[in-house]
Amino acid sequence: MKFNGTNNYIATDDLSMAVNAAVTLQRPLLIKGEPGTGKTMLAQEVADSLGKRLINWHIKSTTKAQQGLYEYDAVSRLRDSQLGDDKVHDIGNYIKQGKIWQAFAADEQVVLLIDEIDKADIEFPNDLLVELDQMEFSVYETGQQIKAKHRPIIIITSNNEKELPDAFLRRCFFHYINFPDKQTMQAIVDVHYPDIKKQLVKAALDVFFQLREVPGLKKKPSTSELIDWIKLLLADNIPLELLQNKSIKEAIPPLYGALLKNEQDVDLIQRLAFMMRRD
Repeated sequence: MKFNGTNNYIATDDLSMAVNAAVTLQRPLLIKGEPGTGKTMLAQEVADSLGKRLINWHIKSTTKAQQGLYEYDAVSRLRDSQLGDDKVHDIGNYIKQGKIWQAFAADEQVVLLIDEIDKADIEFPNDLLVELDQMEFSVYETGQQIKAKHRPIIIITSNNEKELPDAFLRRCFFHYINFPDKQTMQAIVDVHYPDIKKQLVKAALDVFFQLREVPGLKKKPSTSELIDWIKLLLADNIPLELLQNKSIKEAIPPLYGALLKNEQDVDLIQRLAFMMRRD
């Protein structure tokens, strides 16, 4: 089976090729791109498209690579020993499987998402090199050797907050999700709002792409923010005339809070509109 996008996810030819290449090569697929371009959603859609279960491992700044393999709860074991619990004699009772172990132990091939790997410590990717390459690891406390029953399809996302080590990059198939052009964005909006008036979509896209082109924006609005904005336009029944034939340099968009996410960008657009009206 090949991934070609789904009814809920518009995948470009390049992205579909990257997913299928990573599956063929049996290498992790490293996905980068602007926030809001569908990196995390991709894993769910790949799983749905290929009929496989998804295992999510969302990375935080405090996440350690070891947690993906397993965790040993020494505190619980100590407490149980003080209470005289018989299960204390089996250390395996205090070993908690991590997401990688769960993926390795699955009876069928699964999709494993390692989401926002760049949030963790710089050594995090290096600490998983052997495990992701050889698909096995040891449990020190019990002496078990855990091997993958079926090599999982691994999708790793990054927002480019940190540089990833070369040794890690060498083991991945890389793809950067470019920001969608107007035609692709139109298709994405159609997926979310199939019955929306085409004139409204065109006017909203014109405003949206004008906003992204304003120089000096601290955070450009993303795909997910466009979807939220259109939802608000529909909910508030904003007249089409408020969007049509309006330059972003002349008037700040209605319900701009869905698109602009900090006061510096709002101030920039307001000053730009004021200067244009004065001229």
